[in-house]
Amino acid sequence: MIFPVILEGSLLSPNPGLIFWTAITFLVLLFVLRKIAWGPILAALDEREKNIQSAIERAEIARKEAEKILIENREILKKAEIEAEKIIKDARNYGEKLAQDIRDKASAEARKMVTDAKVEIENEKQLALSQLRNEVSDLAIKGAEMIIRNTLDAEKHKNVIASIIDEMKTETLQK
Repeated sequence: MIFPVILEGSLLSPNPGLIFWTAITFLVLLFVLRKIAWGPILAALDEREKNIQSAIERAEIARKEAEKILIENREILKKAEIEAEKIIKDARNYGEKLAQDIRDKASAEARKMVTDAKVEIENEKQLALSQLRNEVSDLAIKGAEMIIRNTLDAEKHKNVIASIIDEMKTETLQK
């Protein structure tokens, strides 16, 4: 029952003295706050605003520097790609040149081997022809010697020539 007594009392009714003192207290408090608290609060807010503005400016500078670095990095990357392509192209050209040089050397070596083989074959051919001439001349001399030793009549002459031919055949087959 405390509440009904309080509600019935003076708190709900307008009291001009209370309103006056409340207004005076409010104004004094407002004056004191303005002198003591309002200045530091505004100064703190101004300082905070300056810090925020400074941070925004630093962030903008950092963003511009980051964009500049990004552009520089892209240029460096582009240059590196161009250089890599050049190196690959040079390596490919060098490889092709090296392969062509190897083919040219192999072809020259093959031609030299063929030429050397032809020369050797020609030398062997000349040697064989020389040996054949020597053998034919030896056989001709032997045949002539045998013919001269024997008295020549037609029948003996035929027999001597046949024996020379047979002898030449057997000597040729043996070699």
